[in-house]
Amino acid sequence: MDEKVSATINKYNADRGQLVSILQDIQTEYYYLPKEALIQVSEIMGIPASQVYNVATFFRAFSLEPRGKHLINVCLGTACHVRGAVRVLEKIERNLLIERGETTKDRKFTLETVNCMGCCAVGPAVKIDGEYFGQLSTDKVDSVLTKFE
Repeated sequence: MDEKVSATINKYNADRGQLVSILQDIQTEYYYLPKEALIQVSEIMGIPASQVYNVATFFRAFSLEPRGKHLINVCLGTACHVRGAVRVLEKIERNLLIERGETTKDRKFTLETVNCMGCCAVGPAVKIDGEYFGQLSTDKVDSVLTKFE
């Protein structure tokens, strides 16, 4: 058994009502939800594995595939799209040598797109690990990514 997973479950006193929080903490630790961790959660908490899997696949925030240490979300909402978000996305893809939905080989970055982040006034907007960067242009991408190297 993985000690980190056990400690996370114990932190929430194995409360079934805290399953989402437990899965969030496990994902924060591993950057995704490993199959073994889901099985361990099921066994320790006495929740059927199918139910744990259902919760893990219901929320888009959870990933069953390995992700990078830094999660990049590029907003492709209408306002961001009109202001050049696609060019910003393409610049990030070229810099990291990945396409949207992929993770760099060194597992440092995962690149995803979202339909709207609610930052329409400062678009094009990108969020990296919860930090927002507005009014991005292709010229600013290098300096933003460098902050997370």
